[in-house]
Amino acid sequence: MDIVGKWREVAAATGPADRTAAEEGVRLAYRLAGLPEPERIEWVGSPREGTRRAALLTARGATGRSVREEVRTRPWAAVRQRLLDRLGPTGWAEHWTLTGAHLWDGAVMLTERIRAGVVEASHQEAGGEQAVRMVLLDAVLGQHDAAWLAAFDGHDDEGALDGVAALARSAGWWWPYERIAVVCERPVELHRDEAGRLDRGDGPALAFPDGFALYAWHGMPVPAEFLDELAGLDPRRIREEENAELRRVMLEHYGYDRYLEESGAEPVQRDEAGVLWRIELDGDEPLVMVEVVNSTPEPDGTHRIYWLRVPPRVRTAREGVAWTFGLEEADYTPVRQT
Repeated sequence: MDIVGKWREVAAATGPADRTAAEEGVRLAYRLAGLPEPERIEWVGSPREGTRRAALLTARGATGRSVREEVRTRPWAAVRQRLLDRLGPTGWAEHWTLTGAHLWDGAVMLTERIRAGVVEASHQEAGGEQAVRMVLLDAVLGQHDAAWLAAFDGHDDEGALDGVAALARSAGWWWPYERIAVVCERPVELHRDEAGRLDRGDGPALAFPDGFALYAWHGMPVPAEFLDELAGLDPRRIREEENAELRRVMLEHYGYDRYLEESGAEPVQRDEAGVLWRIELDGDEPLVMVEVVNSTPEPDGTHRIYWLRVPPRVRTAREGVAWTFGLEEADYTPVRQT
């Protein structure tokens, strides 16, 4: 398997951690940093619980100082600098494009969503949001550091990151302190759409073994109970939703064409390109769609209908179809519509 594919699997891995391999990775990371191995390694079920546990232990003075700088930041920077010196700025940019860049956007989206979920769950915690944010700064991302580890794979001649990489292949986030390391299990479920965004309509998009879970529709966070409503939606319920973002999720799930049909909408304009529909929505921009009939028949002789959502400024079906091609209406001159 190629390097990017290998680390993509690491980033998306679910199921129980390999605790033996992960703990050896922790100890190796400390030794490579010139530090004594931690006195003990504690396991937790999620980044939320890891944050709580790290905060509690540090408040009690049980951990000693954070050694993230020594085990992750300094060797990370040193490996990157050696690679940059070897390849030069242009070579490094090309190397990153071929390796870590393939995983970067997905990694950032996922880690930021997890951080936000941890912070959101912290409102009732002792010390509150600020304390949680400070503890999150001590975390090493484990499997979610895959983008950088893909870029360094095969180029860490001194093996400075061998411990960090071993843990990433075996477990989730972790907190390195002088006397104690706190290590998280991997998720038990991960569901994403084609764009790599968290996405699931019938349950958590990301779930950990201790119950910490994130719910999302095409990347947009939604309440867990919100998903239960989707199966029983009707146009009235969609119109009554006050949150514009949640209303958009409802519309996507329900289907724009179905909503237009069942809400009694009337077309506002027709031309050779199709039919323009428009519905005003309270607290949000109007829903404007172009109904287009495929001129190429299906095998059974029927013609498939497509619905294209277009900006509210669109005033004709032709203008709307032109917009989907990145053109102005005057420049849209198809020889044949398909």
